[in-house]
Amino acid sequence: MKKILILSAFLFSFAKTDAQTSGIDAILRQIETNNKELQANAQLISSQKLENKADNNLPDPTLSYAHLWDSRNSSETVGELVVAQSFDFPTLYASRRKTNRLKTNALDAQATAFRQQILLQAKETCLDIIMLQRQQALLDERLKNAEELSILYAKRLETGDANILETNKINLELLNVRTESRLNRTTLNNKLKELIALNGDQPLTPGRPLPDTTPGAEVLGLTEYPTVPLPEDFRPLMDELLTADPALQSLQGESSAARKQISTSKQGWLPKLELGYRRNTESGHPLNGVVVGFSFPLFENRHKVKIARAQAVNLEYQKENAALQTGSVLWQLYEEARSLHTSMEEYKRTFRQQQDLALLKQALTGGQISMIEYFVEVSVVYQSQNNLLQLENQYQKAMAKIYKSRL
Repeated sequence: MKKILILSAFLFSFAKTDAQTSGIDAILRQIETNNKELQANAQLISSQKLENKADNNLPDPTLSYAHLWDSRNSSETVGELVVAQSFDFPTLYASRRKTNRLKTNALDAQATAFRQQILLQAKETCLDIIMLQRQQALLDERLKNAEELSILYAKRLETGDANILETNKINLELLNVRTESRLNRTTLNNKLKELIALNGDQPLTPGRPLPDTTPGAEVLGLTEYPTVPLPEDFRPLMDELLTADPALQSLQGESSAARKQISTSKQGWLPKLELGYRRNTESGHPLNGVVVGFSFPLFENRHKVKIARAQAVNLEYQKENAALQTGSVLWQLYEEARSLHTSMEEYKRTFRQQQDLALLKQALTGGQISMIEYFVEVSVVYQSQNNLLQLENQYQKAMAKIYKSRL
C-alpha cells in the first residue's frame, strides 16, 4: 500500500508538471493550425514558388498563315503555313532549375521564420497571461485583507477603539486595491481575447467551446511557467542557435541562388533556338519542310552578368551583417536573462527569511504595531512580490526569444 501511495503521488506530480509545460505547447500547436496570418503567408510562399517556376517555362508556340494572290490573275494564289517553337539553349533551363531550387529553399526558410515569429508572439501572450493570473491572485489576497480590516475598524470606530484617520486610511487602501484588481482582471481578459484572435477566433478548448465566452487561464493550463534553466556556457548554444536560425538560412539560400544566377546570366549569351514546320503551295503542289532558326543575344543580355555579380555581393554582405546582428541580440538576451535570474534568486531567498503577512495582521489587530507601520511593511512586501512576478515574466520572455528557433 505504501508503494502504491508513493507511486500515485509521483504520477500526480508528474502529470501536474507535464500539464504545466504542455499547456503553452498545446496552445501553440492550435495557433499554428488556425492562425490567419500563417495561412495567408503559406499561400504567398506557394505563389512565389510557382512564379519562380514560371520564369523557366518555354515561350508560347507561334502559328502563322500567309495567303497571297497574283495581282494580274486573282485566281492564282499561294498559301504558306508556319508553326514554330522557340526556346533557349538547353543548358540554360537546367541552370535556371538549380537556381529555382535554391530560391525555394530560401522561401521555405522565410516561411519558417514567419511561423516562429507568430508563435513567439503567442507564447509571450501566454507568459503575460500567467503573470497576470498570479498578479490577480496576489491582488485578491490583498483585497481580502483590506476588506477584513475595513470591517474590523468600522466596528472599532463605533466602539471608540479606533479613530477616523485610521479608518479612512484602510478604506482608501481598500479602494486602491479594488481598482487595481479590476484593471488587472480587465488586462487579463484582453490578453485571453488576444490569444483567441491569434487562433483565428477558434476556441482554444476543442470539444467544449462555449459561445461568447473566454476560457480562463486555469482551463487553458496557463498557471505555471515552464521550467527553463539558464545555460551556464552560452557560446556553444549560440552557435547552435545561429545555425538553426531560419532567417539566416533564408539569406543563405538567397545568397546561394544569387551566386548561381551569375552562371545563369553568363549562359544568356548562348543563342536562342527556333524549330518548326513549314508548308508552302507556291509550286502548285504542297511543299513541306522544317524551319530552324537562331537568335543571337547581342543586346538583350548586356550588363546582366554585372547585375548578377552585384546582387550576389549585396546578399553576401546582408548575410554577414544579419549573422552579426543576430549573434549580438542573442548575447544581449542572455545577459538580460542572467541578470534577471540573479535578481529572482535574491528575491526568493529574501522571501524565505521575511515575516509572514498574517503575523503583521495579527500584530496590527493586537495593537502591537500602528496602522502606519503595518501599511509600510505590507506595501513593501506586496511590492516585492509583484517585482518578483515581473522579473519571472521578463526572464521567461527573454528565454523564449533566445529559443525562438526551436518553436
